[in-house]
Amino acid sequence: MAVLVDSCVLLDVFTEDPEWFDWSSAALAEQANRGALVINPVIYSEISVRFDRIEELESVLTPDVFDYRPIPREAAFLAGKCFLRYRRRGGAKSLPLPDFFIGAHAAVEGLDLLTRDCDRVRTYFPAVKLIHP
Repeated sequence: MAVLVDSCVLLDVFTEDPEWFDWSSAALAEQANRGALVINPVIYSEISVRFDRIEELESVLTPDVFDYRPIPREAAFLAGKCFLRYRRRGGAKSLPLPDFFIGAHAAVEGLDLLTRDCDRVRTYFPAVKLIHP
């Protein structure tokens, strides 16, 4: 089964984060053994900051492991509506809309989400199955 991989998990591995590297690398390997690891343009953009050249990033996001998918229009619409609801509830302006694109993408395509950032997904996309610490 395919799983959408949040950028925080990939960045933990790429940066060898002292707190999260072990969990993230083990979870990523386990999910890779079960099926495709899905990323979208938002995730790609968020992890690109760790690389100087696109070729470096492409070399670690090999197509035999990662399935690069566009964000469906339905997910973009849902992300906007959930973000609006978040803002109307007093959500901080500093929270980026990209988190909502990731949650909505998982919801619309019925993908599990591998992440460490569960609170907003649970609140705004309760149907998404989370794989988390």
